[in-house]
Amino acid sequence: MNSNLTFTRIGYAYAPTTHIDSSIEWYTKHLQCKLVQKFEDRGSMIAVLHFPHLHSAALLLVETEDDRPLYLARNGRPFPILAFNCPDIEGTHRRLKLGGVEVEPLQSLGEGEAKYFYFRDDAGNYLEAAWSIWDPEDELREQQ
Repeated sequence: MNSNLTFTRIGYAYAPTTHIDSSIEWYTKHLQCKLVQKFEDRGSMIAVLHFPHLHSAALLLVETEDDRPLYLARNGRPFPILAFNCPDIEGTHRRLKLGGVEVEPLQSLGEGEAKYFYFRDDAGNYLEAAWSIWDPEDELREQQ
């Protein structure tokens, strides 16, 4: 291991929810996450979810009484807090829409080098599905 490195990658990201079991079900159904562990931490529940790729960051759902879905403000408009890579962005858009998820229209950047769309999870967190020709390839986890 190179001891000169301060950080090597994003380890995990947090997303709030007021109903952790519903959110676990939503993420496993719509984003194909796998629940790895659920436990109590400092008075509320935490759920650790993994995506299929071996080196992807874990998503930690944090149960809270505060109903404040996350988004960034970008020039006065909502902007997503997380972007998820999609190898088949058109298929993902179609599947989420057919699954009852409210999705915004699919957008293309440049001459098709990147595509994205925005959507909200069951807790109202503003998210992005993204694909680009620059996305890194990764191995899949063995037990997904």
